[in-house]
Amino acid sequence: MSKMLFVNLPVVDLARSTTFYEALGLSRNPQFSDETAACMVLSEAIFVMLLTHDKWRTFTDRPIPPATSSEVMLAVSCDSREAVAAMVDAAAAHGGTADVNPAQDYGFMLNRTFTDPDGHVWEAVFMDMAAAGGAA
Repeated sequence: MSKMLFVNLPVVDLARSTTFYEALGLSRNPQFSDETAACMVLSEAIFVMLLTHDKWRTFTDRPIPPATSSEVMLAVSCDSREAVAAMVDAAAAHGGTADVNPAQDYGFMLNRTFTDPDGHVWEAVFMDMAAAGGAA
């Protein structure tokens, strides 16, 4: 079996968060979703599990950090510079915040960050591997 990644995120408003991630292009897998969780599919191997705070607390006693903190930054590759802009723009238009960190443009690579409505930090990244000197 190939490896899969499940990113579990506590959210205040499950419906709002589901709508936000759908606007970014993720789809909801109803098989693993209910009134306490939404399984959002990023790829065949990567899933974002949106969990209500009550559901989150069934997994851990650790406190949910405030929306103003940053424990991790989750990076997602994009197919083009335009796709980076589209993802960040969609985030801002659906309750997130665009460019919470300064954009980084190295010519061959572009990184822009945004938060979801609960303050989780994401980074949209495009890298031109041929221009970077790597294999395309």
